Amino acid sequence: MPLHAALDAATEAGLDLVEVGPHPQTPVCKILDYGKLRFQEQKKRSEAKKKQKTADLKEIKMRPNIDVHDYKVKTKAMTRFFDQGDKVKVTIRFRGREMAHQDRGRTLLERVREDFVDTAKVEFEPKVEGRLMMMVLAPR
Repeated sequence: MPLHAALDAATEAGLDLVEVGPHPQTPVCKILDYGKLRFQEQKKRSEAKKKQKTADLKEIKMRPNIDVHDYKVKTKAMTRFFDQGDKVKVTIRFRGREMAHQDRGRTLLERVREDFVDTAKVEFEPKVEGRLMMMVLAPR
């Protein structure tokens, strides 16, 4: 259909001529209400945004000589975070002479890795930054 005929048909119907497929040889157009189309597209975008889940980064802080019960409390919190779909950053803080025993911190992080081998994967391997040793886990 020629352009002027399509424009006449759109004005007769009291609607707009909207280009749907901008191909150079054969452009595709529809006769519809442009304001309604924009509203529906905006509604689709907002619905998609609502359904989108952003993975937050939660932090669990420990010390290298943590007790069994305290460790269980921390792992319970980590399990809850993984169920919610959040990433967990496990931080071990060394104070004073504990810096001489960084192997304890590394074994603690290995223990965390083994406890969550089926529910989480290691995103960042354990690394030391100053007095902190950290590792990031993400849910599977």
